[in-house]
Amino acid sequence: MMRVAIMTDETGWHTGRLKKAFRARGVDARCVDLAECRIDTTWKPYGLAIPGFGHTLPDAVFVRGIAGGTFEQVTLRLGILHALRESGVPVYNDARATERSVDKSMTSFLLNRYGVLTPATWAGESAAFTQRVLMREAAANRQVVIKPLFGSQGKGLEKAGLTLPSLEPFNKVAYLQRYIDAGEPGFDWRVLVIGSQAVAAMKRVGDDGWIHNFARGATCEPAALTPSLADVAVRATQALGLDYAGIDLIASDAEQRPLVLEVNGVAAWRGLQSVTPVDIAALLVDDLIDRKMASAVSSTSAHAAR
Repeated sequence: MMRVAIMTDETGWHTGRLKKAFRARGVDARCVDLAECRIDTTWKPYGLAIPGFGHTLPDAVFVRGIAGGTFEQVTLRLGILHALRESGVPVYNDARATERSVDKSMTSFLLNRYGVLTPATWAGESAAFTQRVLMREAAANRQVVIKPLFGSQGKGLEKAGLTLPSLEPFNKVAYLQRYIDAGEPGFDWRVLVIGSQAVAAMKRVGDDGWIHNFARGATCEPAALTPSLADVAVRATQALGLDYAGIDLIASDAEQRPLVLEVNGVAAWRGLQSVTPVDIAALLVDDLIDRKMASAVSSTSAHAAR
């Protein structure tokens, strides 16, 4: 029987859905906290110790959550994922792709590089440059949002005025994004991409002003997965090299052309599941087994044949 590790620092609704979907495919899935894993060169034969797997490694890893911590703790946890990939274990999403999506500045860089529409963005440590950006944008009658470089669920977002706020709460890094007015009532879209296909979409109508996150009380409503939304979301996912992603988009103008606000590499889907009939956990598990793992087996076989 195949064995899969679901990497998560907390169990609940999402891990329950995933374990059920894995069981339906005849796979033994167990939850593992990355904080409890270790690199151990005396732990033969791999030098990796994954709780619940003895001296073996899982057949695949599904990354559901990576707990926050010190820079060293997070680096080690990502290092475990890197090590698993180096050991030939398919990791969904792998550490490199996760790093790209967690760092908002790298997300913005890659989206821009690959021609995916996204609001104008600036990231740096210079308070003087950041102040000049604010003044220039204000002179053009535009607003700017300052966000934590690492963060999710709409936490820590501020609209910046003409005067630069203290960068201390942002760990002395300024990540600025041009504000896009979503109108009243404000909303954005969340599109879920699995593999290379957009599978579901919803509108998030904000109950907390201009912030539209489900975790902040936004109302989830069904939304048509239009070709435009699907195309932009898939290209955003591919730009970061993700296996699956939750893409947040907002209408840029009266023509409703979507801009990508954020790319979530460890995407929650409870809100989206409430407004779509598709079984999201089953689609994720199917993609991991039928595409990711099958591709890894094919690559190994081709390498062995050389």
